[in-house]
Formats: sequence, C-alpha cells, structure tokens
Amino acid sequence: MSIKLDEPLTRAEVQDNVPAVAPLKVDAAAAPKKKAGALLSPAFWLTCAPLAMVLGWALFPALFSGFDPISGVPAQKFQAPGAEHWFGTDHLGRDVFARVVHGTSQTLLTAGLAVSIGLVVGTGLGLLAATAGRAADAVTMRLIDVLLAVPGFLVSLIIVTAFAPGPISLGIGVGIASIASFARVVRSEVLRVRSLDYVEAAFMNGGTYWSVVFKHILPNSCGPVLALLAVDLGVAILAISGLGFLGFGSPPPTPEWGLLIAEGRQYLASAWWLTTLPGVVIVAVVILLAGIGRQLHKIFRF
Repeated sequence: MSIKLDEPLTRAEVQDNVPAVAPLKVDAAAAPKKKAGALLSPAFWLTCAPLAMVLGWALFPALFSGFDPISGVPAQKFQAPGAEHWFGTDHLGRDVFARVVHGTSQTLLTAGLAVSIGLVVGTGLGLLAATAGRAADAVTMRLIDVLLAVPGFLVSLIIVTAFAPGPISLGIGVGIASIASFARVVRSEVLRVRSLDYVEAAFMNGGTYWSVVFKHILPNSCGPVLALLAVDLGVAILAISGLGFLGFGSPPPTPEWGLLIAEGRQYLASAWWLTTLPGVVIVAVVILLAGIGRQLHKIFRF
C-alpha cells in the first residue's frame, strides 16, 4: 500500500501498517513445576539418604552399633577394619565405628547450636540493616565488615580460649563467627524483596512494619538463607572438629569426631584407620551438606 505524506491516515490504514505482535505467553505453573522437579530429582534424594543415616546415628546410635563406645576389650586393640569391627579398634580395644556413631550426636548438637546463633543473630542484623534506614545500615554493615575481616576459625578460637573449653563455648564461638555470612545474605534478600510491588501494596493497605516483615518479606527471603544454613552447618562441623582436635571440645573419653582424630594421630604409622576413617566421615558429611545447600538454592531460586 502506498502512503502519501500530505494526506492524513485513516484508522484502517494505520492498523494495516502496524506489524502483528504475538502475545506473550506466561506459564504460571512453570515455577512450581520446576521446584517439584528439583525435589523429585535423583541427585536430591541421593544426597539426602546418607544424611538421613547420619541423623539416625545422632538420634538412635544403639541401632547402628552394639559396641560400647567408652570401654573396650584390651585383647582386641589395634584390630584392622573387618567384618566384626568395620572401622577397626583403637589402642584400648574400643570399636572405632561405635565411637564415630555415638560421637555424632555431640558433634551435631554443637554444630546446631552454632548455626542457630548465626541464623538468629545474623537474620536480626540483616533485617535491621535492610529496613531501619541508612544510618542503621551503615553501622550494622561496618560491624559485619569487622567480623569478616577476621578469619572465622580465629574468632572461634579466641572465644573458646576466653572461656572454659567445652561444647557450649565451642558452639558459641563458632556461631559468632558465622553471624556475618547470614547477615549479608539476609540483607541482600530483604532489599530485593522489599522493592517488589506487593510489599509496597501491603504498606499502602495499612500493613504495619512487623506484619509486612513476617507475612511478606521474610517468607519470600528464606530460600538463599536455607541454602546457606545447610552449607554453614557443614562449615560448623568442620570448625568444631578442628577445635576438638586441638583439645577445645569434649574431654576424653567422650566420643567426638575431632577428638577421635586427635587420639589416633600418634598411631598413624601403625593404625591408619584411627584417623583416616573418622576423617572420611567428616569430609563426606561436609560435602553432602554442601550438596544439599546447592539443591535448596535451585529449588528456592527466583
């Protein structure tokens, strides 16, 4: 169709010259299907299954080992791993696998205390920095920068040495070292969610600060925090085992993962299983928790 510049266009001519645009198709069910697919993926359940067994060690240790973790049989000392003693025996004839299983609860309880402290305090600081104004944000983030400037293991070591060594001080020290990572993630997620339209609509409809925070902001910010929670639990187990190896954990003969490695290091040349097999368990649990964190990040990714 030829168009003359000196003549006005009619509505029909304008519609004929406008190119057709295909309507956008939005699949509202795509996100739930993606999350359901991630939950049903074999990788997710292959990661969860060994961790469920480790949790069973912590809750019901007697179901997985019939040996006494404290007292042993001196005549059976330094037996290599075999059908009767899966992880061998130590210098006192105690079953190493039984000590690993019974030490799981002690290690996980201390790590759980550390992660709980980091999660609660870090979430509070991150929420304060993201919602309380620029002054609160500046002060809070400078405090977080100070915590990040010092290595977490050193912070834990300083706090543990300042108090009596034990599981409580160990969990508090590792928990304080993990506050900074939670605070930064919570702050970034709250800032992202707070800028969305439905949060502004909630405030305009008369929602109070706390109602909007607990009904809209925190529930939609929990995805990356849950992923960090799983990863940080592995980091806490590694730090607690390291400090237990240095003698700041539970006193002997209480079974604890770091203490097991410390007790077997002087027999490393003749009884390698005393340190190697508990160390393999620690590394496997940390790697599996990191895998769970990655899967949770995929599930809750927006």
